Amino acid sequence: MSEYPGGPLILGIETSCDETGVGIVAGHRLLADAVASSVTEHARFGGVVPEVASRAHLEAMVPTVHRACAEAGVTPSDVDAIAVTAGPGLTGALLVGVAAAKAYALALGKPLYGVNHLAAHVAVDILEHGPLPQPAVALLVSGGHSSLLRVDDITGSITPLGSTIDDAAGEAFDKVARVLGLPFPGGPHIDRLACAGSAEAIAFPRGLTGPRDAPYNFSFSGLKSAVARWVERLERDGSPVPVADVAASFQEAVVDVLTAKAVRACRETGMEHLILGGGVAANSRLRALAETRAAANGLLLRVPRPGLCTDNGAMVAALGSLLVDAGVPASSEELGADSTLPVTLVSVPA
Repeated sequence: MSEYPGGPLILGIETSCDETGVGIVAGHRLLADAVASSVTEHARFGGVVPEVASRAHLEAMVPTVHRACAEAGVTPSDVDAIAVTAGPGLTGALLVGVAAAKAYALALGKPLYGVNHLAAHVAVDILEHGPLPQPAVALLVSGGHSSLLRVDDITGSITPLGSTIDDAAGEAFDKVARVLGLPFPGGPHIDRLACAGSAEAIAFPRGLTGPRDAPYNFSFSGLKSAVARWVERLERDGSPVPVADVAASFQEAVVDVLTAKAVRACRETGMEHLILGGGVAANSRLRALAETRAAANGLLLRVPRPGLCTDNGAMVAALGSLLVDAGVPASSEELGADSTLPVTLVSVPA
């Protein structure tokens, strides 16, 4: 183990979707967070194209590792271990990251940790607020995932409470943005437009909120369709579409359900801490409503800064650091990518 101040020096690699992320942490301290995004290459398709993402990762991997090391003031040989997202995510994209991590680990003689992308979104909060409160409820919201988790031990004990049964929240943002003629990715554009609109202008539906519905599951497909029908009706009648009001009302319908179910999960499981993570956690209205409702219910909310919510290598390195500290065995050199890796498997065993 190195003598680098702060704890084990971990290099983390993230390639689950369209961001090539390389992060370096020392214990709970962030030293570097280098990201190369291929989002502009996907924008003309209105969504992420797996083959395009994989090729972009191949091109960006080595330069991004070099950039992270330069930012941290270290060399690859200085690190104590290498962590990489092994799943879930796009298979081809994951394979690029795993192959690179295995190559670095083998060349440098360092232990390799294949980690879970969702668990890493929870772990990244140590870089913002210090040691994680455990147990806690985590609400993870991104383009591919909307999940409520009970986290008893981030290094090995995570229990799913609920998840989306169709579209994830971030996916719904992208699809509604397309309906409104906004660029991809849609989340930031809807968030910005919503500030000029009324969240009460249109009564869009709240999915899976009935008394007989699964209390912790999510559904945003019906909401997305409701927005599309509402906009199409106005366009058919030749009426102008109040884009800001649609954006605000849609956004409110999403964050209302997310925060209400997260608070309910905390109360019904007896948890005092709520952790918010994932790319959609950068949404300003979600952060504000979560804070308001957490305070009203006596809950302590933890939300990383927006830059740590989106996919990045820092979150992978942070989870790797916790695994090393906990004495969790490293992964095998036969580590592979698993696009459906369950969140209950925080790290891929040897």
